[in-house]
Amino acid sequence: MCDNDSFDDMVEYQLRSNELSRRRFGAIAMGTSLTAMLPSLAGAAVALKETEVEIKTPDGVCDAHFVHPAEGKHPAVLVWPDIFGLRPAFREMGKRLAESGYAVLTVNPFYRTKKAPTAPEKADFNDPATRAALMGLAGALNATTAVTDATAFVTWLDAQTAVDKKKKIGTTGYCMGGPLTMRTAAALPNRIGAGASFHGGGLVTDKPDSPHLLVPRMTAHYLFAIARNDDEKEPNAKDVLRETFAKAKLPAEIEVYPAIHGWCPPDSRVYDEAQAEKAWGRLLALFKTTLV
Repeated sequence: MCDNDSFDDMVEYQLRSNELSRRRFGAIAMGTSLTAMLPSLAGAAVALKETEVEIKTPDGVCDAHFVHPAEGKHPAVLVWPDIFGLRPAFREMGKRLAESGYAVLTVNPFYRTKKAPTAPEKADFNDPATRAALMGLAGALNATTAVTDATAFVTWLDAQTAVDKKKKIGTTGYCMGGPLTMRTAAALPNRIGAGASFHGGGLVTDKPDSPHLLVPRMTAHYLFAIARNDDEKEPNAKDVLRETFAKAKLPAEIEVYPAIHGWCPPDSRVYDEAQAEKAWGRLLALFKTTLV
């Protein structure tokens, strides 16, 4: 998937304690509901059905969260979490997306080794043992496991009565999940109509299996929401992405946000509500025009 240096970059934000939003992180510590931290949709009153599911893959059984409107068929969305894995914050994000009319599957990417939760509550990368454990989980994944999993998850989604198979599927990824969306889109171009990477790491590398090299195989329209500090480290990555998508004649919205790597999940130490809401709005706009 990407080398150890890339994973180090993807999780560096956890070490930036001086940039911690103390007010919001303190609210989490005191038990504030994650649902309350995710602004509700104006006038939304959508009845949802959510379940914890198990999905068979060639490598085992993946535990995942599936949520969708209680009635009807809807476009599916496959969500790849960050290195902290499947947890309450991502379940709530899935529910919020389902309120907008999508059947959302959020997976545990580390199922081969451990069922969720795969990270301690309020995990801290300043703790060497925690960091080593999670880096070990992430480092066990690669381009092959990504394709194997994406194929199994999309096949499972297409077998669900809540999923409208006549409409394209979307996929979103956070941090290490960003490149996983690209591998998904390249492996299943006939089904994946849209992809979105939020503060994704390792999107453009010098490796022969770099995710950006897969763009010619895709048909998906894309959103890349890039963190300010990630762009400072790799200022050319956004330009390579623009050139690659333009050459493939695929639409891609690529923007550097004035936020720190990891700003989107509401339980992040660097959660930036204003910029997270902007990114969420762009995601909904992408899905509205492509998952048809």
